[in-house]
Amino acid sequence: MSARYQIIHDTHYRYDSPVSLAQQLAHLWPRPCAWQRCEAQDLQVSPAPSQRRDEWDVFGNPLTRLAFERPHEQLRVVARLQVDVLQRAVPDFTASPAWERVRDALTYGGQPLTSEHLQACRFRFESPYVRLKQRFVAFSDACFEPGRPLLEGVQGLMEKIFGEFTFDADATQVATPLVEVLERRRGVCQDFAHLMLACLRSRGLAARYVSGYLLTRPPPGQPRLIGADASHAWVSVFCPGQGWIDFDPTNNLRPALEHITLAWGRDFCDVSPLRGVILGGGSHDPQVQVTVTPLDEAATTPLL
Repeated sequence: MSARYQIIHDTHYRYDSPVSLAQQLAHLWPRPCAWQRCEAQDLQVSPAPSQRRDEWDVFGNPLTRLAFERPHEQLRVVARLQVDVLQRAVPDFTASPAWERVRDALTYGGQPLTSEHLQACRFRFESPYVRLKQRFVAFSDACFEPGRPLLEGVQGLMEKIFGEFTFDADATQVATPLVEVLERRRGVCQDFAHLMLACLRSRGLAARYVSGYLLTRPPPGQPRLIGADASHAWVSVFCPGQGWIDFDPTNNLRPALEHITLAWGRDFCDVSPLRGVILGGGSHDPQVQVTVTPLDEAATTPLL
């Protein structure tokens, strides 16, 4: 089984005053994965950058560097993609090792770590948006009983976050502390992914932040709205013997054909779709529109 999508990610900045110099980092190309292929990609930038360089970041994600050395009052970056998503194998959660065994296998000072474990270990520690605290261990205690298989425990944590938290786009901002999210029990997909990461890493487990897109379906009989979708975020957990397994706490499901993977890192800070530094500009808020369309519908969907 597979699914094919056309994706348009449109970011538009309007500055209060001219920007004289700017450097931008864009994570807008889908990451090559065993379960997806990018068949076509195009990046339109206005004004044209003085310099552009396509490369790979430290986590292996495609990265585009843009430099602007002439004054400009607006910036528009539009990525157009065509992506094939393939069906993933379904792991046997009961066959995964006990979560304590996984924690111990990722601990320095014991037996020598394999290269696979060493790679996983960089997703075991604090990061700018994910702090390690005993409060996150306490919140997830009921999910990680002694000897419970790792993936069963992670699924229980996903279900707990989904059941106890409310999606509220106005409740948080990018820098809202996770302790506040935990107290208020409200947030968006980014918050729920960060919270799940904090609970897992606080137990010594390795988990990474995954950014991407999610196909949303309009009500029956209604057309798909242009720009109605948004960037999405979920979590991937390292399980020895089974690799990295994805979980979506916002929707309480395992990512499959309707999830398109863009990039992964320690948290949102590593894989923000577009971020950078500017000289000038005053206050500004970007307008972001994302449209994910099944390819069989794309012919009737106008491009932005």
